[in-house]
Amino acid sequence: MKSTTENLSPTRVKLTIQVPFEEFKPSLDAAYKTIGAQITIPGFRKGKVPAAIVDQRVGRSAVLDEAINSALPSWYGQAIDETKIRPMSQPEIDLTKFVDGEDIEITAEIDVRPEITLPDISKIEVTVEDAVVTDEDVDEQLSALRDRFATFKEVDRAAVDGDFLTIDLSASKDGEKIGAAQAEGMPYQIGKALMLDGLDEALIGLKAGESKTFKTKLAGGELAGEEVDVEVTVTEVKEQELPELDDDFAQTASEFDTVAELRIDVTERVTRGKRIEQAGEARDAVLEQIIDQVDAPLPESAVGDEIAARRQQIQEQLSYAGLTFEQYLDSEKQTIDEFDADLEKRVRDSLIAQFVLDEVAGTGEIGVDDAELTQHIMRRAQQSGQEPQAYIQHAMEHNHVPELMGEVVRGKALASLVESAKVVDKSGNVVELAKLQADGSFAEDGAVETVDTAVESAPAEDETDSTKE
Repeated sequence: MKSTTENLSPTRVKLTIQVPFEEFKPSLDAAYKTIGAQITIPGFRKGKVPAAIVDQRVGRSAVLDEAINSALPSWYGQAIDETKIRPMSQPEIDLTKFVDGEDIEITAEIDVRPEITLPDISKIEVTVEDAVVTDEDVDEQLSALRDRFATFKEVDRAAVDGDFLTIDLSASKDGEKIGAAQAEGMPYQIGKALMLDGLDEALIGLKAGESKTFKTKLAGGELAGEEVDVEVTVTEVKEQELPELDDDFAQTASEFDTVAELRIDVTERVTRGKRIEQAGEARDAVLEQIIDQVDAPLPESAVGDEIAARRQQIQEQLSYAGLTFEQYLDSEKQTIDEFDADLEKRVRDSLIAQFVLDEVAGTGEIGVDDAELTQHIMRRAQQSGQEPQAYIQHAMEHNHVPELMGEVVRGKALASLVESAKVVDKSGNVVELAKLQADGSFAEDGAVETVDTAVESAPAEDETDSTKE
């Protein structure tokens, strides 16, 4: 078999496959056996019908069709491997020459990845926020810790901002109760869990056993956006009692003996979090600059397919939330044209980012070991809210492991790009990311887990790849 390619455009290739008829004979013999096993001929066992009899009964052309259809996928796959084409679409295959007894010729037109020329990464400089921890940052974390150890006392007074209530809700439209908008015994904190416009204002001043009706617009369901009447009844009012921030609290809430020690630990944890945020900001900024500098044509079929897939995903998420697409656009203050333009840009940037990272990975021969893959799968499971074992089983059943390995490789490729760029904070200090670990601490010399996992762990605006069904 011989394979040749012809570039039709920077993103489309014509692949020509030539197969000597001798190489086709094994497929032809297999086709005779397949068809022979499907027909009944007196005097012959199934699968043992001679070729001449098969020709008489079903015709030589039927056997040729069966053989060529069986052989084509294998020939195409072999030609792709030989020519090192990286397809981005299903091939448009044409059987250009197929005469019984003569050499066979097949052509296939395929969208392929464009050639990528990377800019000089050492000339890229990005600026990120300072990793400064303020007293307010630490106080916020300590306040959250106190909230976890708070107690609640039932009070016989009118509800005020910050109180924890138990409430019943009943929404109606034109005097008719809305079945999907009824709730009893629901916990609610005034001022924190904004559920319905006007609910907090209605609750403030009510005692246990008292009710009030107010008008609001529903956010979801069949009546989303319509004004309804909501009756809210308070069944219980509790106030929160926070523990004193003293040494006793430090001993109860942590492994430390004093508040001073606890504060030092909280400061260090917040600092590590700021470093991870810096790593994520640096990653996004470096990748954005690279994308802006890469002039790569994209296969329009790939762009269209990805736009359609993302649109469908958004529609499914909105449907699950009980929202229409129009309501979503209204909440985002976007027109349909603005949404389409933004989605197309994100898709194009995502594809170029994927090409760039694959190019870097291929050039640097980046590999993945079992520990790195396991760590990535555990992180993905955590992000999805699934148990690790269930996530692994799903990945295995749907053959997502190669995609997950690809994500690890791209993460390491991106880390190498970030390391090669110059990253400074707003104060002008160079940000050293080479030794940053996934938890925001710095690795000792010779440590394995460095910026690869730190960059990969940082929250991203838009993933360059994802595991899909």
